[in-house]
Amino acid sequence: MRSSIVASLLSAASLVYGYADPLACSGVCNNAHDPALVRHSDGTYWRFSTGGKIAVHSAPALTGPWTYKGAAIPAGSKINLAGNNDLWAPDVTLVGDTYYLYYTVSAFGVQNSAIGVATSKTLAPGSWTDHGSTGITSAAGKNYNAIDGALYWDGSKFVMSFGSFWNDIFSLNMKNPPLATSGGTPANIAFKPDGEHAQEGAFIAKNGNYHYLFFSVGKCCGFDTNRPAKGAEYKIQVCRSTSATGGFVDKAGVKCTEGGGTTVLESHGFVYGPGGQGVYYDPKEGPLLYYHYVDTRIGYGDGQKKFGVNKIDWSSGWPVV
Repeated sequence: MRSSIVASLLSAASLVYGYADPLACSGVCNNAHDPALVRHSDGTYWRFSTGGKIAVHSAPALTGPWTYKGAAIPAGSKINLAGNNDLWAPDVTLVGDTYYLYYTVSAFGVQNSAIGVATSKTLAPGSWTDHGSTGITSAAGKNYNAIDGALYWDGSKFVMSFGSFWNDIFSLNMKNPPLATSGGTPANIAFKPDGEHAQEGAFIAKNGNYHYLFFSVGKCCGFDTNRPAKGAEYKIQVCRSTSATGGFVDKAGVKCTEGGGTTVLESHGFVYGPGGQGVYYDPKEGPLLYYHYVDTRIGYGDGQKKFGVNKIDWSSGWPVV
């Protein structure tokens, strides 16, 4: 009965806004900038986020209550770059019996950046071993910025998507186990040719015969006096391809490297600037889109980024939330 009531409410919200509101969340639901979501084999959920040397929260259920557990990498990264004590954009993937945590070392608006990696058997703070750089780095003059790394297994190899502004989003193949890149030249897989090329936070997920490239378009931060112009804030878009390393197009057939992108979720109701997203296939709830957003009813600061989760409907061949 309860599930049918929840479904009815979500359906009603979708009719009003075009999107369902985020699922309920209790406990510590803020401090969720650029979240990564994973479920341990014991049934507990773990959330990792930007700041606090990768803040770690856990909960007995997807909806909470979420509690703060500590920093994943309390000593900071061994990568010798500015920002190695203020780590960004975690991505957590289970490979075999080991969890791989990818993170960014950078500073706002510069290209002196690197994607690092740490490993753990348990997810818990104090259990992570920092391995430093994956070999994915950037500096002034590159056509990409080496931030926002996300690992993906395409069925035959590991692929890392990454990038922000400049020429936007790229991919590189990774070794197995995925501690380092296989080398080679990064492939450009998404580019917004107009304006500031405001795309970042790529995440690839599989559904059916397609690989879906999710990414954040627009400006991530601010709402109050520093907010971007209306419509310039974060929103989540997607393209798809039969290859995880290129050929992505949107629903209208526009190439993702030529500005293509079908909107999956944008500001609506009390939800402002959703982005920093990922996709998780939950064994209980099915496919989920998770992200951060500003709840305009309660706060506007960066630390007030809330954790949002929506169920994904793939029935049309495209993700609908």
